[in-house]
Order: sequence, then structure tokens, then C-alpha cells
Amino acid sequence: MVSKRICMVVAYHPFLDARIFRKEAKSLQKKGYHVTMIVPKKNGYLFDIDGTPFTNRFRNKVFTHEGIKIVTYNWETCRDQLSKVLSDESTWERQGFTNQLTQLAIQENADIYHTHEYLSLFAGVGIKRLMKKRKGREVKLIYDSHELTPDPLSPRYTEQHRNKLKERLLIMLDEVDYLITVSDSIKSWYLSHKPRLPVEVIYNSPPLAKNYQPKEYNSTGLTVGYEGNIDDKKGMKEKMTAITEICSKKINFQFKIMGGSRYDNPFDIPKHLQRNLSLTGWVDYLDIPKHMKDIDIGWVDLENVESSLNFNYAMPNKFFSYLNNGIPVLVNKCHDMEVFINKHQCGYVIDKTNVTAQDYADVLLELSKNKTILKQMSRNGRKVMESLYSWERMEERLRNVYQQLLAR
Repeated sequence: MVSKRICMVVAYHPFLDARIFRKEAKSLQKKGYHVTMIVPKKNGYLFDIDGTPFTNRFRNKVFTHEGIKIVTYNWETCRDQLSKVLSDESTWERQGFTNQLTQLAIQENADIYHTHEYLSLFAGVGIKRLMKKRKGREVKLIYDSHELTPDPLSPRYTEQHRNKLKERLLIMLDEVDYLITVSDSIKSWYLSHKPRLPVEVIYNSPPLAKNYQPKEYNSTGLTVGYEGNIDDKKGMKEKMTAITEICSKKINFQFKIMGGSRYDNPFDIPKHLQRNLSLTGWVDYLDIPKHMKDIDIGWVDLENVESSLNFNYAMPNKFFSYLNNGIPVLVNKCHDMEVFINKHQCGYVIDKTNVTAQDYADVLLELSKNKTILKQMSRNGRKVMESLYSWERMEERLRNVYQQLLAR
């Protein structure tokens, strides 16, 4: 078989994004595909997962990283042209598809173009139409919808703006050959609008943690873990601090953050809590299991669920990361995570969408007295990751999507 060429088209994610680079691109490369990624520089630099610019590395316009070809472009020069998605469709080719992202991707002459955001989907529609017009080539287009854009409930958009975004989305979806998304509810939303669109759910789950040792829960204290960036707009730092304050007065309590603040917004831990609240800083994707060994419960808190279908439908990376390491999950009331936890008995859902630090602390203090329950939840979570949800299982789904497209 001639090795097929895949081009990942990225509008704003960091190029080392766990889903795009670590999982999908690397999995496709492993299966023998030639993979190129077209990725944005901001202010002249590629940027890390936490937003830190790479000032001393990855400076070339085109380079190879871990066997994957990386082609860079300047986001600032593309923004205005990509925003033409909201203009009349008759102007798209003249005013929108001239953007650098679309043009660089066309030069790769790939067989399948895999887009990851609303604006990279617009670039992808341009790629598909222009490849046919200029080269007479029918290429395949995947839209990997990490979330719903526009979010049907988000107050970020006026109703008029939301309707326009949605109307353009439905036009673009007619060009899509396969849609990939991250939760069953998001899949259902797309199918309610485009019943004939092929859709696959590929969860944001990690590869199975190696050297896994079942947790015994025989210590007296309790360690809560949080994986990921801390977005200060959500008041998350205050909530973490308050939970630690309340719990550490009653039990031997630790709050461990794997990740932390964005590089331009540091988390100053109050002095009196520095023995109870710790940040590892950014952790390499493959090292996460090592940092999870001492964690008893994983925390996911998504605020403003009532004004975001994305939050209500979310199945975030950290959710599966905890379960992968045999860590029960504590969440506020979000539909898809609640359904999953109830089905697999692998965590605890607080029956409120907006949960206070006191609410979380009350549940954590109660769970600290019930280690047998935590131990069973731990076993259940790891078991379902092994049998159904690990990246190795998701990789099979990804491979099937690609095989179906190339067989057409």
C-alpha cells in the first residue's frame, strides 16, 4: 500500500496538544501514515500547553518533531481572513480561503485533512473546494469537534451572532466526510442537525498507565489531585485554597495540582497552606502516571453548567486520566460525566451544578472516612479503562475512521 498523506489543520491549539499531537498524530504515524501538522505561531513563536512561548526551540518555519512534519504560520496574519466565515458564502473563496493556513495545507497535497476547531474547519472547507478546483482532486475532510462551537447556551454570543455561526457551521458540515467528537451528547447534537453525517466518538482518554499498582487506601490522610491548567477566570484558585483550608483543619490533607497556572498568571499559595497545597508545574504527558501514584481522589469542577452545553456534555482529559490511574473522580453535576460515573460506579457526583468549596470539603471529609468505597471505585475506574476507554481502544476507532474514508 502506498503510504497515505494526512494533514492536521490547526487554528489555535498548541502544536503539542495531547489530543492532536500525542494521541492522534502519533497514532496515525504508527499506523504508517505520513503526518504533517500546520500549526499557529503567536507573536512569532510556537507555544507550550500552558501558553509559554518557545523562544529557544522550534524556531524554524518547517521542521520535524518525533517523526511528524511541522509547518508553522503566523496566526495574526490569518485571523481576519478566517473570520470571513461569517461573511456571505459567495465571498469565501475571494476573501477567506486566501489565508495562509488554507494555502500551506493545500501545498501538502494530502489525502485526508483533519481539522480541529471551527476556524480550521473553515480553512478545511477552503482546502477541499480549492483542491478540487485547482487540481481536480477529491480530498477527504474530517472535523474533530473538541467542543460545540457555537455553544448553544453560552452568554458569550448574542443570539444573532450564535445563529449566524450555527448557520455557517451547517453549511460547512455538508463538506465534511467524517465528524469526530468527544462525548455521546455532542454526537447526538450533530446528528439531530445532520442525521446522515458519519460521526465517531473518540474520548480524550490516555494510553493505559503502565506499571499500574492498585491503590490500597490504607493511610489515614487524604490527597486530592487536579490535573491541568488553572484558568483564573473561573475563580478556581480561590476554590482550591478554600477546600484545602477547610479540610486540613480536620484531617491530614493534601491538594496536589499537576500542571498549574498559565505562565503569565502565577498561583501564589498562601504561606500557611504551603505544606498542604502543592503545584508540580507542567508535567510531561508520559510522566503523569508517576505523579498520580499518591492521589486518592481526582477533582473536576466545571462552573456555569447552566450556561454551557459544552460543560454539561464535557468528558475532559483529566476525567479519563484519573480513572486510568485508578483514581475515583469527584465532579459537580454535568450530564455526560454523571451518566458515566453512575454506569461504572467510579466516582462521586455532587447533585448541584454550582458547588461551593464547603460542599466539596464536606464530601471529601466524608469520603476520607469511607476508604472501602474509594477502593472499590478505584478498581472499577481502572477496569473500565482497560476494557473499554483507554487510548488503545480509541486508536482502533480512529483507525477505522481513516480506513473507511480511504476505502471510499
